[in-house]
Amino acid sequence: MECKDYTHSHQHFNIQRCEDCQLLLTNPRPDQTTIGNYYKSKEYISHTGETHSLLDWIYLRARNFTLRWKRNIISSRKTKGIILDYGCGTGEFITTMASNNWESFGVEPSDEARKKVETKSKAKNLSVFKKLDDLPEKKFDVITLWHVLEHVPHPDQLIQHLKEKLTEGGLIFVAVPNHKSYDAECYKNHWAAYDVPRHFWHFAPDQMAALFTNNNLNLKETLPMKLDAYYVSLLSEKYKNNSKHNWVTPIKALLKGLQSNAKARKTLNYSSLIYIAGHA
Repeated sequence: MECKDYTHSHQHFNIQRCEDCQLLLTNPRPDQTTIGNYYKSKEYISHTGETHSLLDWIYLRARNFTLRWKRNIISSRKTKGIILDYGCGTGEFITTMASNNWESFGVEPSDEARKKVETKSKAKNLSVFKKLDDLPEKKFDVITLWHVLEHVPHPDQLIQHLKEKLTEGGLIFVAVPNHKSYDAECYKNHWAAYDVPRHFWHFAPDQMAALFTNNNLNLKETLPMKLDAYYVSLLSEKYKNNSKHNWVTPIKALLKGLQSNAKARKTLNYSSLIYIAGHA
């Protein structure tokens, strides 16, 4: 399948399937010297945190709700401790955890996004670094990757590295889009969560389970991110209709999100899933 980069370059990229493990991958994938250019867009809101359109406004409102929801998911499993958010973006989540008495650390390679964390956060128990190797020698009770794993060049190596930083009894939370969802199947190459070429990999539950097993981690729980079906459908409608906005577009997106979540009650193939794993 061929997909278009609607956010920045408007170039086309292929989605290919590995015949052995069935993992989908973007080809060609930009190397580490050029990939940063594809994030330099005012539309890439997770790195800017700024509002330029109605979609950005919707995203930020939904994010505020999701921040509280993520905090509650973690707090119901770990009441307090040391947390690392890998790929923390502009830092809203890790700032939320720091404000709730977690000793908090973030890793964010984007200089622009990292500076936004450093300038707006007044939490004393929050530190943000550019690379994993820059972190102090610590073990973490919770490690989170919120829609990050699909962006990294070597997911298996990253999970192995993060596992070594996890305490005994610690938990790692990984949220990724699910290309087996109903909205993905409907929108096909217009599905916004393919997000080529920023997303190198496109996971389904079987590949995520195998990733944890290969790294001697137990997959303990899988949770749905139901709001993603609506936001991804809204973006997908925009891409499908060549950015034309009318009153029908949000209604179509709402209905598609409702359909996707309804079907996922039986299949568990929600638009995005959170995988919670710990030491085997």
